[in-house]
Amino acid sequence: MKLFRISLVRKLLILLFLVSGVSAAVLYYFSGSKALVVTTDYFVYFALSLLLIFALFSYLVFVKPLDVILEQMEALVAGKPYKKIYTNRIDEIGVLAHFFNQVTKGFSEVSSDIKDRERMIDELAIASSLQRDILPLSSPKISGLQVIAKNKPASEVGGDIFNFITSKDKTYIFIGDVTGHGVAAALIMTMATSLISVFADSCSSAYEILVSVNRYIKRHIKRAMYMTMVMLSWDVKAQKLTYVGAGHEHILVYHVDTGVCDAILSGGIALGMVPDNSKLIKEQEISWNDGDFVVVYSDGITEARNAAGELYGLERLKNALIEFAPQYSAEGVNYHIAQDVSTFAKGHVQDDDMSLIVIKRDKSLTQGADVADQSITWSA
Repeated sequence: MKLFRISLVRKLLILLFLVSGVSAAVLYYFSGSKALVVTTDYFVYFALSLLLIFALFSYLVFVKPLDVILEQMEALVAGKPYKKIYTNRIDEIGVLAHFFNQVTKGFSEVSSDIKDRERMIDELAIASSLQRDILPLSSPKISGLQVIAKNKPASEVGGDIFNFITSKDKTYIFIGDVTGHGVAAALIMTMATSLISVFADSCSSAYEILVSVNRYIKRHIKRAMYMTMVMLSWDVKAQKLTYVGAGHEHILVYHVDTGVCDAILSGGIALGMVPDNSKLIKEQEISWNDGDFVVVYSDGITEARNAAGELYGLERLKNALIEFAPQYSAEGVNYHIAQDVSTFAKGHVQDDDMSLIVIKRDKSLTQGADVADQSITWSA
């Protein structure tokens, strides 16, 4: 009704005008009547009736709607359940009701955002815990080798995975990268590491391990998720190093006698992409001598960008290895490559996880190398 679109002040003025008009009309009618004295009681009843009508109208139009709004506001302030106020009024009461609805709508949205954020934080905490549990606490001690591994996740939860598993006369050194981040990636990492640990005891080669792991992973992950990996196998008795690639990055081999760094494409197909990868991956030997280096890494290193948007790239990584390998042990090479990458990428947000494993062949080591920093934390 049009009356409800008038401001409260105007409504009061209109009401007073109507009451005054009616009263004036009655007084004018009775002013010429001889029965004025005998009808005084009727004036009292008339005035009371007008007062009652005024009070009822005020209650219905002003007091009750305000009471409804105040009741919901009190519930909101007290943290109790509240309801949306439905009205088509556009006066001050309508404005108050609209304001209340908008505020509570904002609270609901914020509350929903807070709950989503809390859920995400909980998931990240779970995923982060899973990742910490499956990554090794320190670099391993392996007879005949210096091995240093470092990791720098891009966020609370990374997608990189690496570990070292010794079974019988072989030590398996593997590094991988799961698509995506978060709980799903952490679960796949956990699954893969657990499966590798199980199959390392029953399989005789890295090839058999990755064929078996792929078969199980493919059954339990979504189509869009997969894991690239390269697995090195060090046979301590035969003093032979082999590798199996599953769609991962290059393997770098630095030859100390020539100063040449070879970049071997790991080849193969990522784990989880096909049900059977037995004909798509193969195990090959790496030719190296005492003092030579082997480096495996995740793409977070080669795809690191500087402030100008340039990639660090494979060639820079090779040149860094050529520069530092003649001067340092595996620990020193790992540290200085990490420093080189960090210096290059300074001023640009880290987009992806960085993992780096540096291995040096050292025949003099029968119990593995003692190094100053065995932790896997990237210190650069």
